[in-house]
Amino acid sequence: MRLTLGRRFERLNYLDLVLWLFRTVIIVVVIWGTVSTIISNPYSMRNWIDLLLTGLTQGSLYALIALGYTLVYGVLLMINFAHGEFFMSGVFTATVFVAIPLDEAGLWNKYPIPCLILVTLVAMATSTGVALLTERVAYRPLRRAPRLVPLITAIGASFFWQYFFRGLYGSGITAFPSLDMFAGMWTIWGINIGKADVTVMISSVILLIGLYIFVMRTKTGKAMRAVSEDKDVAALMGIDVDRVIAITFAVGAAMAGAAGILYAMLYRQVNFIMGFYPGLKAFTAAVLGGIGSVPGAALGGLALGLFESVAPNLVLEGLGIPGANQLKDVVAFTMLVLILMFRPQGILGERLAQEKA
Repeated sequence: MRLTLGRRFERLNYLDLVLWLFRTVIIVVVIWGTVSTIISNPYSMRNWIDLLLTGLTQGSLYALIALGYTLVYGVLLMINFAHGEFFMSGVFTATVFVAIPLDEAGLWNKYPIPCLILVTLVAMATSTGVALLTERVAYRPLRRAPRLVPLITAIGASFFWQYFFRGLYGSGITAFPSLDMFAGMWTIWGINIGKADVTVMISSVILLIGLYIFVMRTKTGKAMRAVSEDKDVAALMGIDVDRVIAITFAVGAAMAGAAGILYAMLYRQVNFIMGFYPGLKAFTAAVLGGIGSVPGAALGGLALGLFESVAPNLVLEGLGIPGANQLKDVVAFTMLVLILMFRPQGILGERLAQEKA
């Protein structure tokens, strides 16, 4: 026993001690702020429920977008920073060419379900097309290059698509037509919930479950998992690696396209840089949940959305920080740093980290 403790103390260094001290301070600060807020009780139960619902809605969108990051990383071990632009391209194109013309023709609110399905399909198809073109032109020639090269290329592709669509549709903000059927509130178990929020959450759950079944149960999904383990061995077993990688990009981009329509339903506006912050938050969610894990991306997105919505009011306000509810972006990225300090592989990333080691 003494020998074991002695070896543990020998392995400790000053950096480990500083990290443990910092973690302890953070835990104490979070508990202090939370307890102070609870004691002062500045918000009603209705306010907290609204914050929770907002967090779940936002987290559902982050989860859908994060799937693209986690799928591509799981197969290629590459961070696709152009994924936010896949998200933007679909909803921007569908708004300009489908939603607005349907609204001007008087069909948007007359036949809302068929119109919404059509807009979603156009958004998913556009995002998929942009993703496949990017993979074929920018990423495939760099398949065997050092990891830094595709990463820099992805950043360049992100800027290219941003300014391509800026030139195509203009630099202004375009309004997404409102749907009357999603205006107002539903009362569920005595709680008033926005119809658009419920639609976003239910749609996200359906898409997440569908993607999980596709990856885990279908032949193509098994091929994707085989390629993620070892591309060369998968090729020897008769799997078309290039085709599987293209499908991976397409599936992730399709989820981002659907998320774009849900995002537009909530915020009612689109523009050429709208993919930057949601893409960055979704990447944070993917890392938080354990990048490379589909359930991890979903859990990371929901956790990030809830923390971003609730933590400023629950923790920061108790610490006496002014304008706490305006610091949600700071809270979101601080959460990423803290989670990675306590659990570097992410929430559900332990198995993946061991397998890839």
